[in-house]
Amino acid sequence: MRTITKNYTINAPIEKVWDALVNPVTIDKWGGGPVKMEATQNFKFEIWGGDIHGKNIKVEKNKILKQDWYSGDWSKPSRLRFELFEKDGKTILHLLHENVPDDEAKDIDKGWDDYYLGPIKDLLEK
Repeated sequence: MRTITKNYTINAPIEKVWDALVNPVTIDKWGGGPVKMEATQNFKFEIWGGDIHGKNIKVEKNKILKQDWYSGDWSKPSRLRFELFEKDGKTILHLLHENVPDDEAKDIDKGWDDYYLGPIKDLLEK
């Protein structure tokens, strides 16, 4: 199992970055739809029509979103943690993605940039 870490500096207020992680309308705008998401603990979410699914484990508005993530036929979840910090009017988004299957780690690492965090950054910095 692998661990992926990423840090993104997004030129947007922390509230907008949080919204892009938990608001279904905004998630759809950056390309994660169809989506089922609520910013509540124990909510069972789906992104990309259920290709990624799991459960919100910890939700601290504008600070921390911790989730169990499943993809495909994984028997055990990976563990995802988004942590947000404000600095000089920008938001630092720290991602920690643990227990990623070895054979999928390279694609998932690239996917964060190409399909998730990159599109969020692009949307919010328009």
